[in-house]
Amino acid sequence: MEYTTPMRWTLKPKPNTALVNDLAKALNVDTIIASLLIQRGIETYDQAKKFFRPELEDLHDPFLMKDMDLAVQRIEKAITNGENIMVYGDYDVDGTTSVALMSSYLKTQSPQIATYIPDRYAEGYGVSYKGIDYAHDNDISLIIALDCGIKAIEKVAYAKSKDIDFIICDHHRPGDEIPKAVAVLDPKRDDCEYPYKELCGCGVGFKLIQALASNQGQKTDDLLPYLDLVATAIGADIVPITGENRILAYYGLLVINENPRIGFKAMLSQVKKETLTITDVVFIIAPRINAAGRMKHGLHAVTLLTEENFESALQYASEIELYNSDRKEADKSITEEALSQILQNKEEDRYTTVVYKENWHKGVIGIVASRLTETYYRPTLVFTKSGEKLAASARSVKGFDVYNALNACADHIEQFGGHKYAAGLTLMEEQYVSFKQKFEEVVAATIDTTLLTPEISIDIPIELDQITPKFYRILKQFAPHGPGNMSPVFMTEGLLDTGYGKCVGADDKHLKCKVEKGKVAIGAIGFGLGDKHDLICDKQHFKAAYTIDENEWNGKVSLQLKLKDIN
Repeated sequence: MEYTTPMRWTLKPKPNTALVNDLAKALNVDTIIASLLIQRGIETYDQAKKFFRPELEDLHDPFLMKDMDLAVQRIEKAITNGENIMVYGDYDVDGTTSVALMSSYLKTQSPQIATYIPDRYAEGYGVSYKGIDYAHDNDISLIIALDCGIKAIEKVAYAKSKDIDFIICDHHRPGDEIPKAVAVLDPKRDDCEYPYKELCGCGVGFKLIQALASNQGQKTDDLLPYLDLVATAIGADIVPITGENRILAYYGLLVINENPRIGFKAMLSQVKKETLTITDVVFIIAPRINAAGRMKHGLHAVTLLTEENFESALQYASEIELYNSDRKEADKSITEEALSQILQNKEEDRYTTVVYKENWHKGVIGIVASRLTETYYRPTLVFTKSGEKLAASARSVKGFDVYNALNACADHIEQFGGHKYAAGLTLMEEQYVSFKQKFEEVVAATIDTTLLTPEISIDIPIELDQITPKFYRILKQFAPHGPGNMSPVFMTEGLLDTGYGKCVGADDKHLKCKVEKGKVAIGAIGFGLGDKHDLICDKQHFKAAYTIDENEWNGKVSLQLKLKDIN
């Protein structure tokens, strides 16, 4: 059932030569490094210094965010008056790290802090009536909602009728109306002039504790221990790693690697990994945190992330490890069922993928949607039954706004929310067929068809003799990588295999070879490129698109090419 999507290679525009030469000279680096920096919007010595040496003092003043002063006043009043405060957040990584961050900070100021994560199955996404009722029953007069709430207009009004105030910290796009909360912190508000718009939910939460701390005379440095949570949320929520996010991710990774919280230590004790990159955080830590909310309840993740006793944390971590292996099994079997449904219905040639089965596990449909997008590369929705309604996770392809496409289908939808590339929605079962048809029509009419072929965006062509240890040392300092600052992709033409190229791994899925050009040879690995072995046989010339990393073998470290594609 393998289906290999072809790739289109695009070369980024060549930066202005005079600009490249000036920057190379100012920084004493070669023109390739200077070109890579200019492509990332870094054109001066000072900008390069901030890029390579991020500083916490370069973070923006949190009070530049609309309503920040109101949020701080209300929380300070609640603490002074001994009010009960509830920290409420979504059940994914961004939500649970936000709740762990906010609740652990507030507990240094007041003992009267409760945490609440909605049940993915009983309550669904966002602020729930059940959560507000729980607050009312427990004499809670202030709810701080994180990573959700920007569309909770009726819920905030309902809370108000029960004398409960709301502070919302969100980063999702607002609707036409803003909830009537005490404060609504969201850099994506039209009337918010905060200079950086791409924070994740946990990032907005961090700005709030930064504001609270500054009023207490604390410095941002004092908040360093919280940045492991923020870096994890930045990686997991796939927000751009530019500007403020880059500073937060950079320092958060330092904390994860040098002095992580007890819960991270417990999770990482089961993983043999020396130094974690942001990619490791996304593939090792994030799925484990997520697994709690997917398979059981998000509060398990918050408990682990705020635990201060290592033995207890180890126990929680091993439970979460079990949830994660259950999640993997569910994800694998549902993906297989979904792929066979597409083939059965002969839907391989549509502009969209929309699949549904009532007993699919609601906790993993988002992962399955991502897997299907990898296979067929088109806007994808995976539906399951959720109570009386159907719930879906949506994923998109690079360059296509699935949120806008769903908005165009609003007549068939009960509610939806999310981002350009990932969203969630619910609808009535009787609307499913007409929605599926409408979604296909909308995408077919609005998508640029070139977007349906995955793109490899190449930064710059180089020659093998330019890949030196010094070049790689500087390249390493471009990390942490993510949207807006992806790992640089290079291209070299006229390569030959030295004759030892072979397929490796289960089902010969991967390609291992050594490429040469001129008098230079370098090892290369291409994951998932086993079917391209024929292109390198018999001394054929080929071109490769690749990133550069290190390979450790028998205690020896050497540079290698990580192939993305060959032609």
